[in-house]
Amino acid sequence: MKLWGGRFTKETNQLVHNFNESLSFDQKFYRQDIRGSIAHVKMLAKQGILTEQDRDDIIRGLESILEDLDNGKLVISSDSGYEDIHSFVEGTLTERIGEAGKRLHTGRSRNDQVALDMKLYTRDEIDAIEALVKELLEELLAVMEKNTDTFMPGFTHLQKAQPITLAHHMGAYFEMFSRDRSRLKDIRRRMNYCPLGSGALAGTTYPLDREYTAELLGFDGPTLNSMDSVADRDYLIELLSALSIISMHLSRFCEEIIIWNTNEYRFVEIDDSYSTGSSIMPQKKNPDIAELIRGKSGRVYGALVSMLTTMKGIPLAYNKDMQEDKELTFDAIDTVKGCLALFTGMISSMSFRKEVM
Repeated sequence: MKLWGGRFTKETNQLVHNFNESLSFDQKFYRQDIRGSIAHVKMLAKQGILTEQDRDDIIRGLESILEDLDNGKLVISSDSGYEDIHSFVEGTLTERIGEAGKRLHTGRSRNDQVALDMKLYTRDEIDAIEALVKELLEELLAVMEKNTDTFMPGFTHLQKAQPITLAHHMGAYFEMFSRDRSRLKDIRRRMNYCPLGSGALAGTTYPLDREYTAELLGFDGPTLNSMDSVADRDYLIELLSALSIISMHLSRFCEEIIIWNTNEYRFVEIDDSYSTGSSIMPQKKNPDIAELIRGKSGRVYGALVSMLTTMKGIPLAYNKDMQEDKELTFDAIDTVKGCLALFTGMISSMSFRKEVM
């Protein structure tokens, strides 16, 4: 026996918990987890698996948890002892309503539960990102409409090639972001099938009504193969790919704005609210927001490559490796949403030096 054996055993157990837990990040979709649980309970009662009293008590308890989380009365802590958001919600529910709370998990596995939560969260975020792309398209269209007679050089190889209009130049990016918006809608349509009822991988002996659950949650229907349902992360890879393409388009656009902002070009004047200065050279106005957006594209690309690498060697069905999907996706979504909002603001406040162009 090693001298440090007793201490090491205790410390290792805590390290295993810390390494294994996901509450520190999957708490991000507590709303989706509670929404999915309410639909699940309604279905169980409809099928006679739970009593109506249990259904009403559980739903009342879940709604109170949601309200308290939203207003800050209840705080999710990663050192609470709960492993993930599912166990946190179920444990808190049981504390509030008693034994009925334990029946929430009837006919359900954490595998199909987390697959549902991630789909609900991703679907909500796709809608939010699509709305931001739409706002950017509207701003680009406004710039185009104001500049149909604003002439400027068109470039190939960064050399003046043919005369064009600023509207024509902006129209190229309008097409890029229009395709991005189309991709997001396509991903949403393809992923919109409900995995709940798949169990750990082979369903359950309870007489679940998966079509009813899917309908309650706004899906087009239930998924068709239970093993694929809990092992599928294609929709996240598709989303990360679409986000990478959006980031690439933003980065290209930012590169041009950075060039146009130089003393050599002087095509644009970036608003002070989207610029910074120098601590030693007061004559400078730096395009920091454009540079940061350009830089963050690599961060989004990294999430895509990481997700592909995580999934490439996983046998059916669920494996713990797949827990890696969350932090990667959450970060990429937040990054792209921030970049889109800032870029749209920068474009809307930027002025063009037409006489120089």
